[in-house]
Amino acid sequence: MSKNALTVENLNKIYSDNKTKKENHALTNLTFEVKEGEIFGLLGPNGAGKTTFLSILGGTVTKTSGLVNVWGFDLDKNPRQVKASIGIVPQEVNLDAFFSPKKLLELQAGMYGVAKKDRITDLILKMVALEGKANAYSRSLSGGMKRRLLIAKAMVHQPPILILDEPTAGVDVELRNNLWSNVKKLNKEGVTIILTTHYLLEAQEMCDRIAIINKGNLVALDTTEKLLDRIQTKKINFKVKKIDLNKSLSLKDIRFKIVSNNLITATYDKNSLNFGEIINYFNQNNVQIDDIYTDDGDLEDVFVKLTKH
Repeated sequence: MSKNALTVENLNKIYSDNKTKKENHALTNLTFEVKEGEIFGLLGPNGAGKTTFLSILGGTVTKTSGLVNVWGFDLDKNPRQVKASIGIVPQEVNLDAFFSPKKLLELQAGMYGVAKKDRITDLILKMVALEGKANAYSRSLSGGMKRRLLIAKAMVHQPPILILDEPTAGVDVELRNNLWSNVKKLNKEGVTIILTTHYLLEAQEMCDRIAIINKGNLVALDTTEKLLDRIQTKKINFKVKKIDLNKSLSLKDIRFKIVSNNLITATYDKNSLNFGEIINYFNQNNVQIDDIYTDDGDLEDVFVKLTKH
């Protein structure tokens, strides 16, 4: 049985306004766990509490109450060990333009107190495919290379948990695919990945399990597959031979829309109707089907449903 890489129990963060005497609950009884070796997605709209949570893990924000255990270490009792167990890749690209990747990693390792004999700088550069740029100025690196260098910086102390905070924000599709290829490789080598992203399709493709938080509350926690199963609405597109735009189509519990002379959409609750009934209905009404393609919805539909965003 795999152990938990991260355990969060009844985590609360309350910000108090001394002037108005009002309290802002950034996190309310947040409870979940991240299993060792998985890619775990932490999703939520802006202001949901993701940044507050990551700041608590990183030690820059103090929690109000609750338990946070990272790799077996209690955040209150062993804050140094907690910091040593995680590597955080920030959203912003913040690199010294006049240092080479190798020099930056050596400097970062020194800040973590990693002895020179224990440093694996060259290996990390190879892991993120930057060995060929080891001695180049950081300012000469492409956007994708800089993102990979941020991951490398977070790995210098060999943490078992890597936290990626919006790592592909503002990068193009090719760079994003390249970055995720590197992340998957790290995960296969045993690194537990915690990911925040606004690209929901990305989370759907990458994550084993996903937690969705909204206004500081956990509103969903499940495998990606089971979250997608929550979508009850199925949409089917029928490419048909010419059909009259004014033709009336009606079948119980189904919504038809004649989009054009050659396209009809059918939307229905996938648990209440057999697909064969639609086919039979079309045959009875002399609607000739040329092609069919379905749309079962994606993680974005679940997200919108749960957060109203």
